[in-house]
Amino acid sequence: MPDLIEDEPKERLRPRPVVRFAGLSRAIDLAKMLEELRAEPHAATNGHRQIAVFQWGPVTEVLYAFEPGGEIPGHSAPGLVTIHVLEGRLMVLANGQDHELNAGSVLILNPDVPHDVRSPEGAAMLLTVHLEGES
Repeated sequence: MPDLIEDEPKERLRPRPVVRFAGLSRAIDLAKMLEELRAEPHAATNGHRQIAVFQWGPVTEVLYAFEPGGEIPGHSAPGLVTIHVLEGRLMVLANGQDHELNAGSVLILNPDVPHDVRSPEGAAMLLTVHLEGES
């Protein structure tokens, strides 16, 4: 697989997913990936930055770097969701219940559970979504 794709815009922040997810196995340094994510020149959206770490069929893993006060407004996902806090503390309102999650905590949500994520002081999380009905 080539490192560069012809006609690739020079202003693109990251390599295309087809390049990032190439190969039969991957060793991922989440600390390094977080450092690079936080150093990106564009402004954060809703106080967070994100990058897909891995995607294969129904499974997607996304790394989030939250600034103090960052949030992901209320939403739901059509699959099983795990929120793994890597750094800091997150507040997750899920299906009307507040969850305070510290580094090392994991919250698992069934499909279609409404939730939002808030980061009072800044945090990092690894989100995994396994879509329903796909294999």
